[in-house]
Amino acid sequence: MKRIMKPKFVASIVGAFVACAALLNGTDARSDATEQKSATSVYGYIPPDQIEFLSTPERIVSIASSSGSPAAIWETLEHGEKVECLECIAPVAKLLYDANAETREIAAWWLRRRIFGVFGPGEVYEQTLKTLKGDADPKRRAYAAEALGEFLAKPGIDACGAAVTADPDPAVRVAAANALGRLHDDAGGALTKALTDGDANVKIAALGSGVRINGWTGVAHVAPLTGDGDPLVRRRAVQVLDTLQAKGSVASVIALAKSDPDPEVRLSACHALGVFHDPSARPVLEQIAASDSNSFVRDQARIALRRL
Repeated sequence: MKRIMKPKFVASIVGAFVACAALLNGTDARSDATEQKSATSVYGYIPPDQIEFLSTPERIVSIASSSGSPAAIWETLEHGEKVECLECIAPVAKLLYDANAETREIAAWWLRRRIFGVFGPGEVYEQTLKTLKGDADPKRRAYAAEALGEFLAKPGIDACGAAVTADPDPAVRVAAANALGRLHDDAGGALTKALTDGDANVKIAALGSGVRINGWTGVAHVAPLTGDGDPLVRRRAVQVLDTLQAKGSVASVIALAKSDPDPEVRLSACHALGVFHDPSARPVLEQIAASDSNSFVRDQARIALRRL
């Protein structure tokens, strides 16, 4: 018995053939003009050679090996995100030590997406670990720490933890502290230990990274930094206490709001007191709102009073 196909089924088959033919011809099968968007409507008047191209291995090697602009390097590597190219790895790896911070970042971003040639024994990642551990140039060690943060791989945690507590150069310790924040790990207390570093920038970096780590155990060590000799450290410490809503530090923050010589520190302290919602701060905030020498601090004290 001969089967008779239903009209709807026939229409769907015809539609499929039309769609396939349209794709082969490079056209859109949809007939509804409202759903069709020209290149101009999507991209504006961008030259065609700049629209959604994929970087070739040859271009990646060329741009990574030349002294191209950071913008050109970013564009090339971003458009080559999924391009597997073993011969590209060595030139891109050299960019991890480029003078431009954005170039170093995009190089690490591209490298960490490789399936082959980066994370094996003796390859780029292991070389970066060795550079952080023992290179004679502190700048290269600092750049290696940055790269390990961007690689987002577990071995970098211990390496950066060791660097933040033991490297003799403060710039390397700063880079290692920042990398631990990127890796979201305290490295077994190394980041907390960095809060007692003799360099203010290291302490600031450790505070910035610590606040990014869920369940960070170093919170109890932040309040003592409200008495640090550097106003930038005091202000960053107050901001971290504010962000973490560390209400147990209210007495230290009240002291800063009341008498710190730096108006930026007093302003941050007033904001934190408003976040803490602790009634014991009311008398001090009222006094500050009425008599602080800085108008911005007075305004912040009034705002904090509204939040109690």
